[in-house]
Amino acid sequence: DQITGGEKLMSPSIDMSTQLKLVGTEVASFGDPFIENDEVTAIAYENKQHGVYKRINISKDGSKLLGGIMVGDSSDYNTLFQLYINAMKLPENPEDLILGSRGGESKSALRSVLDLPDAAQICSCEAVTKGTICDTITSGTCCSLSDVVKNTKASSSCGGCKPMVSDLVKATLKSMGQEVRETICEHFEYSRQEMYDLVKLHSIMDFDEALDRHGKGHGCETCKPVLASIFASIYMETANRQAPIQDSNDRFLANIQRNGTYSVVPRVPGGEITPEKLMVLGQVAKKYDLYTKITGGQRIDLFGAQLHELPMIWKELIDAGFESGHAYGKSLRTVKSCVGSTWCRYGLHDSVSFAIRIEDRYKGLRSPHKLKGGVSGCIRECAEARGKDFGVIAVEGGWNLFVCGNGGATPKHAILLAEKLDDDTCIKYLDRFLVYYIRTAAPLQRTAPWLEKLEGGIDYLKKVIIEDSLGIGQELEDEMEELVKRYACEWKEAIEDPHMMKRFKPFVNSDETDESLVFVPMREQKMPRPW
Repeated sequence: DQITGGEKLMSPSIDMSTQLKLVGTEVASFGDPFIENDEVTAIAYENKQHGVYKRINISKDGSKLLGGIMVGDSSDYNTLFQLYINAMKLPENPEDLILGSRGGESKSALRSVLDLPDAAQICSCEAVTKGTICDTITSGTCCSLSDVVKNTKASSSCGGCKPMVSDLVKATLKSMGQEVRETICEHFEYSRQEMYDLVKLHSIMDFDEALDRHGKGHGCETCKPVLASIFASIYMETANRQAPIQDSNDRFLANIQRNGTYSVVPRVPGGEITPEKLMVLGQVAKKYDLYTKITGGQRIDLFGAQLHELPMIWKELIDAGFESGHAYGKSLRTVKSCVGSTWCRYGLHDSVSFAIRIEDRYKGLRSPHKLKGGVSGCIRECAEARGKDFGVIAVEGGWNLFVCGNGGATPKHAILLAEKLDDDTCIKYLDRFLVYYIRTAAPLQRTAPWLEKLEGGIDYLKKVIIEDSLGIGQELEDEMEELVKRYACEWKEAIEDPHMMKRFKPFVNSDETDESLVFVPMREQKMPRPW
């Protein structure tokens, strides 16, 4: 009534669709998210572990999107809203819109933002349409995202539409035959791939040299970790080598938790651990009063360590034969395995031994984003290998190799790369795949979105990795072999170097500990006091 002046409308046209963040949680809805009748089919996805719920309502014939709601992950809101508001045809499997693609096809009916009609409203805050944005570019008024924002005000309010505005600018420029470059930041006018090549070509060894030769200014929190990752990927450096430009987790070789303490995660290759090592973990956890939990990657996580305790904890763990699990790094995390043919009556091959071989080979490998692997001893898939960046599944005649899957808020099933491989051939293809991904991916880009943006998709990747269409197969293998040889446990390195040990202090000018940390009981352990 306030909006309409008391006038009763026969068909209200107020669009209540919105994307918000409430108390740190992403939420979004569009259309009618709760409609239920015989003409509607509801598709829902729920992941309680990650606090994600998604539901879409589609017409009974599967042709139109009628509404939806997202909690915990609203990254697909812009795409779904455009499909809804423009009544666009849905993909053959509408569930792919929230579950992710389970094959080589794109999950969305919206293959490109250019498929949208010109009247499609891209920025609802400022009422900017696709046609308005495209016209400013094709007319020559604008030639970059910043120009478009300045001239049209699109994405200048809540910012929720910025990814779609950015995609639209890039797609329009490409359609005009112009080169579109995604630079790292204002200090480096290069993409990550270009910067990777420059560092390697000129043997650049540190950030200051890279800035002097190819950058400007003093750098920022965006480019510094990117360069640190590039140095580590090329030279197999530990995070100790470039500590001043690492993010907080890599700087202290541990994941910082919500109350300012840190977690300790030793490597447990393939999830296999001896009773002796299990007892050491228990003794350390008890001595330092740490909360213990088994992780999804078949390791044991020790929570609640204070900064000054980290070296002491790791000294005991390394003396017992453990090494860094890199749970804090953009690197290989784990290679999960089922028990395989060693014990299981269904197992076709020894998945544990192969998982350990793979994890020992790629441990410490730094990449644009974290890497997770899995090895299953049969098609029952107990190791969930198809939910990983690379997964290996035993079949009659060898191993099937899958790549570019991931769990998380936007799960994707990995896609079959090659079938019935022997151990060495599987390793060879993995070497090529991982180095090619490290060379070409954007900063903080997981393998699944990397493959989605790779021109030619999985078919092109097969040609590069299996058929060696670019003639770089041996080069990729040699590069990986060199990285494997250079591996060093960065926690062992840190506790043996007095200079490195200086950074593990709560205060730079005092040896006092942080007395502000407060814990409360939880079952038979403890947790940080709730905010």
